[in-house]
Amino acid sequence: MMRAPLAFPLACLMANLFGTQASAQEATTVAGLPLVDLDKATDRQVLVDRQPGQYLGHPTTLLLEDGKTILCVYPKGHGKGPIQYKRSPDGGKTWSDRLPTPKSWETSKETPTIHRVIDAAGKKRIILFSGLHPIRMSVSEDDGATWSELKPIGPWGGIVAMGSVFPIKTGPGHYMAMFHDDGRFFAPTGGKAQGKFTLYSTTSTDGGLTWAEPSTVQSASDVHLCEPGALRSPDGKEICVLLRENRRASHSHVIFSRDEGKTWTQPRELPPSLTGDRHTAVYAPDGRLFISFRDVPRRGEKSASEGDWVAWVGTYEDISKNRPGQYRVRLKDNHNRGDCAYPGVEILPDGTIVTTTYGHWTPKEQPYILSVRLKLEDLDRLASPR
Repeated sequence: MMRAPLAFPLACLMANLFGTQASAQEATTVAGLPLVDLDKATDRQVLVDRQPGQYLGHPTTLLLEDGKTILCVYPKGHGKGPIQYKRSPDGGKTWSDRLPTPKSWETSKETPTIHRVIDAAGKKRIILFSGLHPIRMSVSEDDGATWSELKPIGPWGGIVAMGSVFPIKTGPGHYMAMFHDDGRFFAPTGGKAQGKFTLYSTTSTDGGLTWAEPSTVQSASDVHLCEPGALRSPDGKEICVLLRENRRASHSHVIFSRDEGKTWTQPRELPPSLTGDRHTAVYAPDGRLFISFRDVPRRGEKSASEGDWVAWVGTYEDISKNRPGQYRVRLKDNHNRGDCAYPGVEILPDGTIVTTTYGHWTPKEQPYILSVRLKLEDLDRLASPR
């Protein structure tokens, strides 16, 4: 049973933050919700990778079925560049050196994403996507020990491919993937943006090995919806997709499907508390959602954590009923406005959330990759009334 959102006064947070007394004046709110600030909580932070003078960014992660092995991929550069690869054997407490990768991973043109897929016969694979034109895919059949070279999945391309990949109930081994494009990469049409963003979906019926011609989910020039972050309702009957609004003319948006992605509701705005970029969600053991993203408010609005790596805590019902949620978390202060937080979010068997991303965590230095480890019960204590 899902826990109802707690009612918190908006003027204060708990004073004790990791043993350090905080005054009432240090308490803050953001987007109408209490803000728990973990920026200085270095005991929760784990360095994944850092290289002086080198931009490291845009990681995604995958937790294997043993509940402790986490894989992480990320580009050596801003959204493009050779794909780097690391493994954690202990739930994100420590990380390997950079691991060997296929030669073609050096040619990646965009943010890599990594996903678990299982075919109808029960065969497990891991797939990695690299976007722009054409979208390419690499496959591992041994839990990431070895990988195939990147190969095109079709004569089409896209941006942040595939930010979301999730099973659909149309058959065993069936998956849906979602991505977006602005007219430059879906087809080789001269490389010119068309002033319109289009959200696409594509499906696989063989456990992620091949992908169908994409279908248009939504296309518009007045709002630029992109970077889909998908999750299911607690009863599994509804797919919910959170969307960045790239013009910054409105809040982030959400769409829903109750027929496994065949049709979708019209996009509607989310509250300011969920407005930002690259939403990635997990359910905590008590049924609440933890959603990590970059805080980018609507143009003309202000946020105490603008441009930072943040998370939202609330329920699925909060999203479906357009409620603000329970509280927000500043995971890390970013010192370069708007360039951080393409996150991986995993939840371990004991309820520990391991969320991983890049950012300008040190002023005047290139971005690097950190993980933050937490449990919602810890955040609840920090966000509760004095």
